[in-house]
Amino acid sequence: MDVSVDVPVDVSVVVIVYNDAERLPTAVQSVLDQTLHGVEIVIVDDCSTDDSYGTAQRLAAEHPERIRAYQLPENSGAGGEPRNVGIGHTVGTHVMFLDSDDVLERNACRNLLEAAERDGSDIVSGLCVRLSMDTRNKKRDQWYPWLYATTRTLESVTELPDLFVWDTLSTNKLYRRDFLVENALRFPKGMFYEDLMFIAEAYLAAGRITLIPNQVYFWHVHERAAAKSVTNRRHEMTNFQHRLEIHRRIDALLAARGLDELRLFKDIKFLKHDLVLHLRDLPFRDDSYRQEFAGLAGDYLAGINRAAYAEVQPTQAICAYLLAQGDWENLLPAVDTLTNRDKISSPLAERDGHVYWCADHLDDPFGRQVLDVTALGYHSKRLDQMFLRNVLTGYEESAGVVKMAGRITNPLGVVGPDAVLTAELEFSARRRSLQSFRFPVSAVRYEGESVTWEASVDLARGLRPLGVVDAVWDVRLHLVADGVRTRTRLTPSTPGLAEGMLPVRPRLTRLVADHLEPEVSQRGHLAFRLVTRDAAGGRIQDLVARGTQGAPGRVAKSGFRRAKKLRKDLTSGRSRLRVYDEVFSRLPVKKGTVVFESHLGKQYSDSPRAIYEEMRRQGLDFDAVWSYAGKPEGFPEDATLVRRWSLPYLRALAQAEFWVDNQSYPLKLTKRPETTYIQTWHGSALKRMGFDEPAWKLRSKARQDEQERVLDRFDRFLIRSEHDVRTLAKALRLKEKVLLRVGYPRNDALVRAKRAEDASGVRERGPLAAELGIPDDKRVLLYAPTFRRHGGRYGRFELPFDVERFAEEFGDRYVLLVRSHYLNHVVLPPSVRGRVIDVSAHHDVTPLYQLADAMITDYSSVMFDYALLDRPMLFFTYDYEEYVHEGRGTYFDLRERAPGPVLDTEDELFGALKSLNALDEQALEYRAARARFVAEFGEYDRGDAAKSVVDQFFSHWSGK
Repeated sequence: MDVSVDVPVDVSVVVIVYNDAERLPTAVQSVLDQTLHGVEIVIVDDCSTDDSYGTAQRLAAEHPERIRAYQLPENSGAGGEPRNVGIGHTVGTHVMFLDSDDVLERNACRNLLEAAERDGSDIVSGLCVRLSMDTRNKKRDQWYPWLYATTRTLESVTELPDLFVWDTLSTNKLYRRDFLVENALRFPKGMFYEDLMFIAEAYLAAGRITLIPNQVYFWHVHERAAAKSVTNRRHEMTNFQHRLEIHRRIDALLAARGLDELRLFKDIKFLKHDLVLHLRDLPFRDDSYRQEFAGLAGDYLAGINRAAYAEVQPTQAICAYLLAQGDWENLLPAVDTLTNRDKISSPLAERDGHVYWCADHLDDPFGRQVLDVTALGYHSKRLDQMFLRNVLTGYEESAGVVKMAGRITNPLGVVGPDAVLTAELEFSARRRSLQSFRFPVSAVRYEGESVTWEASVDLARGLRPLGVVDAVWDVRLHLVADGVRTRTRLTPSTPGLAEGMLPVRPRLTRLVADHLEPEVSQRGHLAFRLVTRDAAGGRIQDLVARGTQGAPGRVAKSGFRRAKKLRKDLTSGRSRLRVYDEVFSRLPVKKGTVVFESHLGKQYSDSPRAIYEEMRRQGLDFDAVWSYAGKPEGFPEDATLVRRWSLPYLRALAQAEFWVDNQSYPLKLTKRPETTYIQTWHGSALKRMGFDEPAWKLRSKARQDEQERVLDRFDRFLIRSEHDVRTLAKALRLKEKVLLRVGYPRNDALVRAKRAEDASGVRERGPLAAELGIPDDKRVLLYAPTFRRHGGRYGRFELPFDVERFAEEFGDRYVLLVRSHYLNHVVLPPSVRGRVIDVSAHHDVTPLYQLADAMITDYSSVMFDYALLDRPMLFFTYDYEEYVHEGRGTYFDLRERAPGPVLDTEDELFGALKSLNALDEQALEYRAARARFVAEFGEYDRGDAAKSVVDQFFSHWSGK
């Protein structure tokens, strides 16, 4: 029975509950604790079978002036009808919704109501935070936080389509009650995903919507709960049916209002999110489930706007397309890649210079578009860079011996028919630093689009777990083809393929576990779990489980966590710095030790390499240390190699007599007075640098002082022209005594090449042309653009001209070498193979300069180096105004001083390359300009920079 309310009610919170008596009081208490006083609570029980309604009645009896409780006569099957009933019983001017297993932030009602009254909004929405209650630290995830970065008010939801399609919760919002009543806004009855329909109607009906950046709602996620929530029961077909029905109703609503653009945004979200949630479950379901699922999905996908496919990730679009086609043979591998992003699950197909997910459906123009995965760069990966799908096709167990067979995807024939193949299976404990065991694979065979294997593994004898601590064991197959290794995970081909128990002998005790049982991980990979088979063992496991929850267990867990935290602290950046300052920096400096680094350890290149090789050429006696950031391949074998930021790296720097690099050693490392830092730098400046950058000028004096201390570590700074003195040296606030006017050691080879060419009249291409397969009758162009901060689609650098058009028009006369900035990554389509070559992986750019007959660049400092060869340069500045005026600015106007044509469009660029003689004509036309350019920007590049540096600092080591 309703009670009268004396205090005006500003907010009515409708709390719905079903079989959740235990958590209901916590949810209600979060409303009672609100800092806003005019709040009432309406509890609606959906005919629970536990004591939920009794609990609600007791809460109402305890707070009769604030709480009322109601019960539906029969269970409605979802959360919509209880909320509808609750709305009918509310008396507040505004309404909120709360689920019994969630809570409100303490100031939620106050913050939402203040915004509603200030802006006169029908809906006010705040930030929802998902808390994973099953995790120790209750992992927090903010619900689409970019929508709530700041307070803003919308006159229509069409102003912010992302709000309509992404924040579909009803619970993190405050609604004006009259708004709900006047628009007859109610939740669909007996339907899952009722929020989606309700909030869609509410958004479209609202005259004004306000978003606030405050946290208002804490969504408690219980993934391990015995009674699964709707979001944790996506494998149920009814769940998918309801989702599609709700989407159909929303589509009809949008169509009736002519909101086609908003529908497109919703279709994109469906492909990117809603469908993906269900697709990931398909590998675990049987054929009948899959067929029913495909039938339901196919009908709905037929109405999706095809433009949506181009706006989602390739694998998402591929899965949707193949599902609509009912192509399970290609779909299930695609779902594997959807779940395991970097996995290559299909053999792929190359047609007309493009790479496709499969060879089927290419006669359908839309299918051809969707299945094109050229931009993902699979074709440019080496075998050791690939994560390949490995389907477990056979599994038999007998007396502890497991016979397994599998099929590994062979994309684009990366493993050739004549390759020497070997393989081994690795069983490794999932916990780090614990043991692993390897077993040989008896048969490995090339079979075209796949590599098949068979193995017989005696796990009973060959695998000895510790027991208790190593409960889960992952399985990997290592495939080696012609000495190149790749690792794969095993994916069962059908549900229930791997079953049974295998006896094992744990080293610690067999009381807790004595068998291995196969299981499939959430990502679809085969693993094994330690279990016990007999009833007594089960009782012991129960005792252990209870023990771990009691005081001894808490003490053990606490000790483990402290040890884990200590290990993490010891390897953290702060601890490494402390070790560097307090331990390594107190060790004696090692005379004759030089630490070299190029481009933050990413390359063995540039002036540090030239100095190092000159020291070796002179036969000096010294200890060389080279830093590397990725893999050590390509770095000199006659030097000590240390991984950047490792403890050996920090120790080497602390004890070195010399540091030589071209960018910067870690900024927080203090250089000892006994160490000499030779900074070679990596290019003259067109773009404003250091303290000349607008962003640096805006920083606080403390930040600027800190940066200046870092730059003061340089004892010598190599200069190649007085332009560097006026720009780089000034911008970095370097003192005159630090400057070393010797030129760049990396450019010595270019100066010598120019002299040799002038003397002989012959241009030597060098061995690189043959290595790259460039015919003698082709001229070579090098395209080397500057760094681009914003990547293109899929985060890759997209060439600013049509590379296929280039290959078509000029491939018979030119070979284009593309060298992206070392911080960018480019993917070339197979269609340009042999005519356009990606040379970005070459550490040293100097041989590329020497090979190229002409250079195409933009604002990159490569212009200053390549000019030393006195060869044609073309400047493709397609974004000149944006780069110069909206970026950090330049020291001079490139259009005025460029020693070659400055081109703004693709047509202008291609026009400059139209005839074989164009480069020769340009060479003559801009010869004087190139001479002036070199005189101004490379006056100290005389070909002896490396020798000069070595003679000044290292020559005394020759007598050792």
